[in-house]
Amino acid sequence: MTEVDALTWQEFEQYVADLCRRDGCTRVVVSGGSGDLGADVVGYLADGRKLVVQCKKYAPHRSVSSQDMQKFVGTARLEHGADVALFVTTCRTFTKAALGLALRQDIVALHRDLLGSWVKGARLEALIPLNGGGGGTKRRPSS
Repeated sequence: MTEVDALTWQEFEQYVADLCRRDGCTRVVVSGGSGDLGADVVGYLADGRKLVVQCKKYAPHRSVSSQDMQKFVGTARLEHGADVALFVTTCRTFTKAALGLALRQDIVALHRDLLGSWVKGARLEALIPLNGGGGGTKRRPSS
């Protein structure tokens, strides 16, 4: 994680996109920055589901707030059409309110420890269900 901590927020978004590609995601685009409406990375999982990722490069001691999560919840599906909405951060925790919201709204909350596992080679498909109810598995692409 030392390597990840040294990245700028822009490099972190590109790094997450590269992890998605490594794990078989296709049509991966980095769209982060002002005006992205919460979609820093967009792509498609191997099974065809649309993946929308919010990346937050925070110091390890910080937490993702409910406000951060609310913004992503408000756009991930309605604005971007996510089948799987993934909130990935370099900090260790989500506040209780942020995690509760993520679980209720089927958002995958990937904190520092899970990100570290992803960086070390765990596949995204294996990490998604570790978020409990926020696994992003309820919606399937239409045939």
